[in-house]
Amino acid sequence: MGITFNADEIFAMAEEIERNGQKFYRKAAQNIVNDDIAQMLRSLADMEMDHEKTFADMRKLLRGRELEQNVFDPDNEIALYLQAMADGHVFDLSCEPAEQLIGNESIEDILKMAIAAEKDSIIFYVGLKDSVPENAGKDKINNIIKEEMNHITVLNQFMAALK
Repeated sequence: MGITFNADEIFAMAEEIERNGQKFYRKAAQNIVNDDIAQMLRSLADMEMDHEKTFADMRKLLRGRELEQNVFDPDNEIALYLQAMADGHVFDLSCEPAEQLIGNESIEDILKMAIAAEKDSIIFYVGLKDSVPENAGKDKINNIIKEEMNHITVLNQFMAALK
């Protein structure tokens, strides 16, 4: 038996992803002695906070049946994807990336972890795009995906500068 998701639940997952990202970047910044990289990580945390607010605002736009209505998915592709995500096969929402930081990671390790988390976020947001009602701000998902892709670019630039 599969699990179905409604837009409210999907936005709640997206908010959790962004909260986890904020925590990760803030904790990572505390352990970095390189001021430029620490500032970049704090800046990314602020952007993740903005994303969380965007998803919360989109969630508030849901009305009546949208709060309960399951996503229309005639081929069951979205449901299967979200099920895999919920089961932790894509990434595990119950695991906070910040908890992976124990304080002795190299800058390169932190940047690699951040890039992996950003990729996971993009995968999730691309998968949820089709399940977001138009009036709930579907167009904002594309903007967030672009911003997350930009985060990867910034992280890769800092990674390249280390070499």
